[in-house]
Amino acid sequence: MIVRDRRLRWPIAPTFEATVRHQVIRSVDRRAKYLLIRLETGTVILHLGMSGSLRLVDAETPYQTHDHWDIALGSGRILRFHDPRRFGSLHWTEEDPAQHTLLKKLAPEPLSDEFNGEYLFTVTRKRALAIKLVIMNSQLVVGVGNIYASEALFRARISPRRAGRRITRAEAVKLSKAIKDVLGAAIKIGGTTLRDYVNADGAPGYFRQKLFVYERAQQPCRVCKSPVKQFTQGQRSTYWCSTCQR
Repeated sequence: MIVRDRRLRWPIAPTFEATVRHQVIRSVDRRAKYLLIRLETGTVILHLGMSGSLRLVDAETPYQTHDHWDIALGSGRILRFHDPRRFGSLHWTEEDPAQHTLLKKLAPEPLSDEFNGEYLFTVTRKRALAIKLVIMNSQLVVGVGNIYASEALFRARISPRRAGRRITRAEAVKLSKAIKDVLGAAIKIGGTTLRDYVNADGAPGYFRQKLFVYERAQQPCRVCKSPVKQFTQGQRSTYWCSTCQR
């Protein structure tokens, strides 16, 4: 392993290279937005941050600015991490990764059976916070980012301003299904392109072409033709149709 810049969101440990050298990759898993590369004696925990990407490249491929580390594989290829903003992170643990400080408080996966309408209804009962911010809270459900929260709320016809505790059981069922549907649709066609985002093959995501409200401020709603509105919520842009969503 070669580390060119340790200054990610958290500094890469100085012993990291020696620790992982010559180990066999047993499996690759995911928990929320963390990738788990399981080796013989422990687990590499990797987060891509906002602009990070992993590429499999040939060994002779010249490294570019912001290519912060390489892992040389037995195949002769290189697993290369690129991150212009350095918001990504790289950690090592020899314990159960589920108990790592970054993972142990994470909530259910949105595409799992554990996340459903009854669960969402239960966790929103005492929450006065706006429902969009509730479903973006990784301690309640993981993996629902800003784009997909806006899109799911539109599909469920729920205003992003509504307090979580004001969501009915029927609406919780509808919203949980909308979250699953919007994430499933995005995965199927390669994610959502935002500026420099590309997938593991270097191709952009195409779900942007299917968005109903996100980044469509003042454009006609695809359902009712009213202008899509925008406001700031939790320091993030929220997009919604005040006619379709109540």
